Amino acid sequence: MVAEDQARTRHGGREARRRERAGKAAGPGRPYIVRNIPTYDILSEENLVRIEAAADRILAETGIEFRDDEVALEHWRRAGARVEGLLVRFEPGMLREILATAPAEFTQAARNPANSVRIGGRNVVFAPAYGSPFVMDLDRGRRFGTLQDFENFIKLAQSSPWFHHSGGTICEPTDVPVNKRHLDMVLAHLRLSDRPFMGSVTAEERSEDSIEMARIAFGTGFVEENCVILGNVNVNSPLVWDGTMTRSLRAYARAGQAAVIVPFILGGAMGPVTNAGAIAQSLAETMAGCALTQLERPGAPVIFGNFLSSMSLRSGSPTFGTPEPAIGSMVIGQLARRLNLPLRCSGNFTTSKLPDAQAMTEGTMSMLAAIHCGANFILHSAGFLDGLLSMSYEKFILDTDLCGALHSYLDGVTVDDNSLAVDAFAEVGPGNHFFGCAHTMANYQTAFWDSETADNEPFEKWQAAGGEDAAMRANRLWKQRLREYEAPPLDAGTDEALRDFVAQRKAEMPDAWY
Repeated sequence: MVAEDQARTRHGGREARRRERAGKAAGPGRPYIVRNIPTYDILSEENLVRIEAAADRILAETGIEFRDDEVALEHWRRAGARVEGLLVRFEPGMLREILATAPAEFTQAARNPANSVRIGGRNVVFAPAYGSPFVMDLDRGRRFGTLQDFENFIKLAQSSPWFHHSGGTICEPTDVPVNKRHLDMVLAHLRLSDRPFMGSVTAEERSEDSIEMARIAFGTGFVEENCVILGNVNVNSPLVWDGTMTRSLRAYARAGQAAVIVPFILGGAMGPVTNAGAIAQSLAETMAGCALTQLERPGAPVIFGNFLSSMSLRSGSPTFGTPEPAIGSMVIGQLARRLNLPLRCSGNFTTSKLPDAQAMTEGTMSMLAAIHCGANFILHSAGFLDGLLSMSYEKFILDTDLCGALHSYLDGVTVDDNSLAVDAFAEVGPGNHFFGCAHTMANYQTAFWDSETADNEPFEKWQAAGGEDAAMRANRLWKQRLREYEAPPLDAGTDEALRDFVAQRKAEMPDAWY
């Protein structure tokens, strides 16, 4: 206990200083990042046009199945598509015309207005990983996620200045019935965080419940005029939109809320093994989903999403964080900008089973792809492990640290009188050091991003302090964050109304576990 207390004291002062600097860097008025570096465009106009033409052929000749009700199919008939049973075919250019009503940028309001985010344009929003059935940490290993785990990850995200969004299903709370867990998840987001959040999409009524809880928290009139909740919907690639997803995206659009439209294309399984073919497929599937939101409610916010992935062709196993999907994301960024739509693309992906070198190598490659392709909403920014099957406490902290570094990276290079430091050269002169000069003393607190998880001490000092590796340091930090967490204030009447709604909805249906 004495050694543990000494270690906590030793690290405590440094952590306090880091948090103080982090608070200054994130600061009020910076609830999201405005990028100061350009996007990276890799394809020529000629090649972009060829990919768009391929997508148009897929849409016109093969078509997409919409396994939805007659309302959705009637939307397409009125828009001029050819509908044969569930199969819908589109003339070239038709979907682009429909998408002209979608906003290029929009604001998602947060419960705390200071934390509202702007999605689209030059804006970048980081959100945690989404959808893992398992969680893991160094102490207890891999296990099914629980509601307590779900709440813990919301607290960890809320406690960090490097996130902008609370996310959605950060992990599945498998100890709660399937048909009721969405109520507990949305309630947790609203009570434990005052940042923007995502609702359920696993059934139309669960989407409606999520939106109704947002109305309780924000006010019905405010929700009618503002986006306050996102729903992340997936295509059943290849070329199938399942009714569960389309009814949910229509529910969000109908309420004026944002759907994030995301095909999940596993190259060699749900799409071609070649990058260009997978990108053309993705463009076709995503445009169709985005256009359906505009047929449901013209002007509804929508995010053009993408999830390219590769696979091991020897075993059939998915692979994440590989170079082909990463470079493919660059092209997706170009295509989304040509449609003038906000982009969700890439994230911190890995198939590693531990927060190790493989995890950080793959995660950094795919995260930098999101940064350079121009993604506006980056889901899966932290915690993704085991091919998205597991949410890792330690990797969450390590990835959070990378998100902090990316704040500085996206700021670019400031060029002004202070940063050029000409007076400092006059003060220091040739052959001397800048360590104690006036310019250094005036700027040292904000000059460099300061990692929370890296150890930059000499080897002997690191060894004497216990020789912790990065995962061990992250293990200590997530526990510290949970101990120090404080819930943001929530109006007592709103809290009671939300709890009453959840209790009433749960009482109206028996538990269902599948």
